[in-house]
Order: sequence, then structure tokens, then C-alpha cells
Amino acid sequence: MLDRAAVAAADPSGHVADLLDLPTHLRDALWRLESAGLAPVEAPGGLVVAGMGGSGVGGRLARSALWPQLRRPFELCPDYGLAPWTGADTVVLCSSYSGDTEETLAAFTDAGERGATRIVATSGGELAKRARREKVPVVPLPGGYQPRAAVGYALVVALEVAALAGVAPSAREQVEEAAALAEALIAEWGPDGPEDGEAKALARRLHGSIPIVAGTELTSAAAYRWKCQFNENSKLPAFTGELPESDHNEIVGWPAAKDLGRFTVVLLEDPGAGDRNRSRVQLTADLAADAFRNVERVAPRGEGRLPQLVSLVLLGDLVSLYLAVLRGVDPDDVAVLGHFKAALADEA
Repeated sequence: MLDRAAVAAADPSGHVADLLDLPTHLRDALWRLESAGLAPVEAPGGLVVAGMGGSGVGGRLARSALWPQLRRPFELCPDYGLAPWTGADTVVLCSSYSGDTEETLAAFTDAGERGATRIVATSGGELAKRARREKVPVVPLPGGYQPRAAVGYALVVALEVAALAGVAPSAREQVEEAAALAEALIAEWGPDGPEDGEAKALARRLHGSIPIVAGTELTSAAAYRWKCQFNENSKLPAFTGELPESDHNEIVGWPAAKDLGRFTVVLLEDPGAGDRNRSRVQLTADLAADAFRNVERVAPRGEGRLPQLVSLVLLGDLVSLYLAVLRGVDPDDVAVLGHFKAALADEA
């Protein structure tokens, strides 16, 4: 069983509650943006979202949701320094849930030196201190979460900062639609939902294998989120790809998979993808069926890019949680990340 009792036994910190609060996070993020009083910015150079891990993925998802409506560049910076072209005509959103992510702190400094307009989204830490000292606007996020569980906040902040920078139209109405859809899906996919619901059934089929998650067009960002959630929640190696790129290299190595381990390919489908990419998904699934333990094809729910993307985020989060339960590991525990950061600090 993957009911609430089974989840509670493997999840003593109650990480599941944070995942199930996604609809509330989406709506609360809008309120926090309004409270921050951010002003529109004329930014012909576009938007850069600087962030790592769970904080950075919000920018990746936002860019995917907004892609057909982008009027100006929307770039990501998962590193210490910004691209050389970043300047005074650019908005840089520095997203660090903890406020102590060293790469994002470095990007914040870099953006200031370049004269870019800076906006910060954080729950506190050194980033909040520096921002307030330098009079940089801060969108205050609530504390107490793992950064990856605050994805709703990171997503909505990136969406609305993109609108303020003139990069894309506001997505406020779609945020509410996505929140309502997530509420309905939680009843179906959550711990109190049926045992044959999509999230629980998919977790059982993935159990005992290494996931390779691929998306196309809209769903490539969701595929990356799934991979990260399998890493952190399920404590599994997992990999991600993007079509059509994977069809130009990765598929060549697939036939060797049977000799190396147990893998499952998960293809996140985009109902709005172009004809050629839809054909690629079918052909890629056929190739994968000859090489891997099993192939899963997953379609989003809802109407519109943002609701569909949110549905896939929620599904991946819950599948990764149920895999943690099946494996008997604590989804909240990421002690290895703390050990790595401490070792890196010793090298400074």
C-alpha cells in the first residue's frame, strides 16, 4: 500500500505535506509579489534567472511555459557568473530559497557590477541581507521548506518578473487555473487517492530501475524536474534528455542498456508539440522498447501550457515520493548535499 500511513512511516519530516501544498504555494506567491510592490522595468535585454537546484528550476519551468509568448530573451544562469552580454538593459532575478547559495550570491554581485536591474526571491540568508543593504527589491518567501518543495514560489516569481520586464505577458490567470487543476489532481494522485491512481501505479512500475526521463518542447523542463526529484526524493541515479536532441546521440547507446542495468525510459509528451516532434516521440518509444525494461509514456493534464506543466510537476513530485516509500528511504534527507557544501567551504 502507498496510503498515508505508509508514506508517514517513510517520511518522518512530513515532506509530503509540502508537496501537496503546491496549489497554496502558487496562489501565495502571487500575493507575495503584490506585497513586494515591484515596479515594471524597461528591459530590452530581457531576463536572466540566476539560481541553482530547486530554486533555479522555477526559471526553467517559467521559460518553458512562456516560450511561445516571449518578446525578449529569457535566459538561465546556473553558475557563478552571468553571460558576457548581460548589462544595464537586463533584469536579473536572483533566486535562492535559503539565501546562502554561493553561486547565486556571486551572480548577484556580478549583476550589480554590470549595472543590471536586480530582483531577489529568497526566504532570508545572506542574499536578503545584501539585497536590503543595496536597496534591491526582495520577494520574501516563507521559511521552513526544502528548496525543491518551494518550486511553486520559484515558478510564479519567475513568471511575473518576466512580465514586469516586458519579456512576456502576465500569467496570473493561468496560475489560478494551474492551482485549481493541482487541487483536483491531488485528490486523485495523493496518498488518500486510489492505489491504482497514475502516480502510485507509475512509481510501482519504476521501482527497481534507473529512470531516464525525456521531454519535448513544453515538457523538457518538466523532465529535468523529474530527474532532480528522483535524485533528491527517491535517492536514485536518474538522467534526463530532450527531444529532438537525444535522437541525434543518446539513442545510439541504448542497446547496451540490457547488459549494464535495469533502466526505464519515461517520455513526457507534449500535446501541443509540432508534427515532427510527435513523430519523434513515437519512433523514440519504439526504439526504447527494444532496449529497456519498460517504456512509460506520460501525458499532462489540463488545458494550456502552464496548467499542463504544473500537472507534470505535481505528478513527478508524487511519483518520486512514492518511490522513496517503496525503497524505504526518507525523501526529506539530503545530508550528502550539506556534507558536500561543507567540504567545498573548506576548500575556499
